[in-house]
Amino acid sequence: MIHRQEAMPDKKKSSDPGKLDRIIADARRVAEEREKSYRAQALKLYPWICGRCSREFTRKNLHELTVHHRDHNHDNNPSDGSNWELLCLYCHDNEHSRYLDAGSSLSGDSKAANATQNPFAALKSMMDKKDN
Repeated sequence: MIHRQEAMPDKKKSSDPGKLDRIIADARRVAEEREKSYRAQALKLYPWICGRCSREFTRKNLHELTVHHRDHNHDNNPSDGSNWELLCLYCHDNEHSRYLDAGSSLSGDSKAANATQNPFAALKSMMDKKDN
């Protein structure tokens, strides 16, 4: 008895010979766009050191280094980097917390508790008694 083997389609071969070329071209395009981003520009301009705590970074932990916008406007990205500083995740969070805290106290937020006690209220009368 003769058994005839049917040709099985090869799953490893792609039916689209240009697919790999398109994937490589897309990867290169994405890399070029990333290089144009303000993060990539800032990493080229500045040493990989946190501007606050002076922690140094390497390629291994570079993802923990962020670009902080000094004026807090993420649309203000001059190519000279004058609105950027590199901060570690912790210092960056701290900076934004300080900015938010300062903004709520400066805006006259009615939810903020007002002081009800003046510790120096009797100071003048105490000084007058001392002079006499």
